[in-house]
Amino acid sequence: MQQVISVWVRDPKIQKNDFWHAYIDYEICLHTNSVCFTKKISCVRRRYSEFVWLRQKLQANSLLMVQLPELPPKNPFFSLNNAQQITDRMKGLQKFLEQIVQSPLLLSDSCLHLFLQSQLSVSKMQACAAGRTHYSVAQAVQRCGCSLRRFNSEEDLQKDLSTSCDSDSDSSVFTDPEPRSKDIALNKAETAASLDVMGASQEEVLSCSFGSL
Repeated sequence: MQQVISVWVRDPKIQKNDFWHAYIDYEICLHTNSVCFTKKISCVRRRYSEFVWLRQKLQANSLLMVQLPELPPKNPFFSLNNAQQITDRMKGLQKFLEQIVQSPLLLSDSCLHLFLQSQLSVSKMQACAAGRTHYSVAQAVQRCGCSLRRFNSEEDLQKDLSTSCDSDSDSSVFTDPEPRSKDIALNKAETAASLDVMGASQEEVLSCSFGSL
């Protein structure tokens, strides 16, 4: 079977640390049938600074054997209320991940798997990858639940994975930067529409020689 890894960045949300400090995080969704992943469906949330950490760790762990793609540059004038800036950054982060998962060497890195398929903090990801936790990388990945509300069914997922296509989709355009709308639940119609668009957005085909973690 042809091995497929589909990854995209979507659904930016404003998160508040306190009254004065806030940041935006993004949902990272991954669909795959690749043997490189023990978990075939996952959704986690990450912020820009965690992407920066990931790139630094991958570069260090690969011993400069791989030229890593660039992240969207940090903008000192980045605004949480600027929808265009948020959308541009989101697309840049997705492009970064799409290129990362094309490398078999990088796919063997535990930090990448923890980033994509666990909700551990940076410090805990570092400790886990170094074997300093009571749980393994595989256990950390399995503990992270993935809500299937975003997908119609397992059958639809398998169809999605069996079809590879190239398309430029604007499915992740951020239109409402206000926090008040962030907790609205997805209904079935929205879920179906989301799956249709996401299935057409980005699917990267990869033949991987590495086994599961």
